[in-house]
Amino acid sequence: MKTGIFFDLDGTLWDAVESITTSWNIKLKDLGYSLKLTPEQLQKEMGKLMEDIADSVFSEIKKPTRYDVLKQCMDYEMEYLKEHGGVLYPEVEITLKQLKESYFLAVISNGQETYVKDFIEFFRFEKYFDDYEEAGRTGFSKDKNIELVAKRNHLERVFYVGDIEADMIAAEQSGATFIHAAYGFGTVPGDRLKIESFKDLPALLKNL
Repeated sequence: MKTGIFFDLDGTLWDAVESITTSWNIKLKDLGYSLKLTPEQLQKEMGKLMEDIADSVFSEIKKPTRYDVLKQCMDYEMEYLKEHGGVLYPEVEITLKQLKESYFLAVISNGQETYVKDFIEFFRFEKYFDDYEEAGRTGFSKDKNIELVAKRNHLERVFYVGDIEADMIAAEQSGATFIHAAYGFGTVPGDRLKIESFKDLPALLKNL
């Protein structure tokens, strides 16, 4: 059976909230806004679709201007992350190397176009990931992107590792088995499979 392990990015593989917050605040200041965001604010938005994030954090900016402001912040974010990156969770690379021996690995994110690609290239993880997809490239929701990558790679079974309830819902809507990254940004109902650290994943999968 050809099995895929798909990963969410923010709150699962890395924490880029500090870098994202810094980049957005730089751009907001450049655009003449006094609004200053905190990492705590943006952490709550991780995993959401872009328009929903704009409605939440830029609610004081009128529509449709807030969407243009978000786009400019995110465009600058991409430049910033290419240079500064985010923080990998402990033992991610050594665990990916182990998983790669037995599984098809992919990243599925709600991020903008090239967000996953830039992450992979920043850490030189091309040797670990077989595929990736993101909402900014396809325009699809996360569940549809999970289905898309599974279908085009002829996978018979898929596990999706994510940290928030939206990841769980997307996984279950796509037919994937959800595994909660409990060290990440969010919580899910307590009866789901979970890992307390990234390095626990191979043992959990082996037991399944």
